[in-house]
Amino acid sequence: MLRFLTAGESHGPTLTAILEGFPAGVPISAEAVNRDLARRQRGFGSGGRMKIERDRVRITSGIIGGRTTGAPIALHVDNDDWPNWEGRQVTPVTRPRPGHADLTGGIKYGYEDLRWALERASARETTMRVAVGALCKCLLAEFGIRVGGYVVALGPVEARVDHLDYPTRWELAEQNDVRCPDHEAAAAMEEAIRAVIRDQDTLGGIFEVVATGVPPGLGSHVHWDRKLEARIAQAIMSIPAIKGVEIGPAFRNARRRGSEVHDPFEWRDGRIVRPTNNAGGFEGGVTTGEPIVVRAAMKPISTILKGMPSVNLATGQPERTIYERSDFTAVPRAAVVGEAMLAFVLADALLEKLGGDSLAELKARYALLLEEQARWLREGVSDHPYTWQVGLE
Repeated sequence: MLRFLTAGESHGPTLTAILEGFPAGVPISAEAVNRDLARRQRGFGSGGRMKIERDRVRITSGIIGGRTTGAPIALHVDNDDWPNWEGRQVTPVTRPRPGHADLTGGIKYGYEDLRWALERASARETTMRVAVGALCKCLLAEFGIRVGGYVVALGPVEARVDHLDYPTRWELAEQNDVRCPDHEAAAAMEEAIRAVIRDQDTLGGIFEVVATGVPPGLGSHVHWDRKLEARIAQAIMSIPAIKGVEIGPAFRNARRRGSEVHDPFEWRDGRIVRPTNNAGGFEGGVTTGEPIVVRAAMKPISTILKGMPSVNLATGQPERTIYERSDFTAVPRAAVVGEAMLAFVLADALLEKLGGDSLAELKARYALLLEEQARWLREGVSDHPYTWQVGLE
């Protein structure tokens, strides 16, 4: 239902995204997009690039009078650094950085200059994912669905957040530059970043993105490629430097007994509720109605100031990598990209479930969906025996 493409290079003139399949009638403002673009740029440990860029979106199609039309939406963000590169003589990159797409991109496309790989593989591309995700958040908000993210670990420092509800975590996370709801841990994270800056190194970590207000029944258990948690995992894994994804506390659950992990059912006020959410909002690839909780592990950035052992492909000689301007850590900023990708997949799943070309249609069908789910809980399951038959003759 929804699809987006991004285009542009890290040091090119403009970054572009086109989002298709977005319904008509959704109220959108450029400021809603710009807020998330600004959040993506803020984070302790960011490199010099973020001091240059002031990302602002230009929306050139698909929105008229502040509302979407149903046509493809074109988004653009200009690179303020472009005048420093336009017409410039650039020395080719011949020493690939370990952990980056320099070498693999060069091998795949046969580049004579590895810069052509790094220009597109750069995390600068995620600017447009955040812009697209901001639009999807606007759609989800019309149905009471909210998406937010925060950092739970950075290098060796782990935060304690389990005692906080999700809106509180989101609010507290925006109050410091490492986007961590635990302010004591945030101070330790900043000190860990200062240490890697002094050592001319980089640092990874873990962020968590959460969606609340998601109705049960999105996704599917009958097709492998329609399991919604699998689609979310793929989307989060597509973010540069992400090397691990879990739904809820999946790896912790793997070390516990089933009776300690699975969320029991309770009947309250005519509906099924779960007093815990160890499943992270999914059962069988289908949403449960509980918050969707996704955790992502980000490796340390591969652009290291002190360099790494490499090979100069032009000479075949061992040499150290050359520093390309980069962050010392990008985990706080990656959390915002994670929000965007989760919002996109959930918006797609919601449209898939409801159908319809306009917000008015979607809202009418959403009300019917909730009514039918409530009816099914009251009347849909029978305890009468029946004869088991498969197929028809």
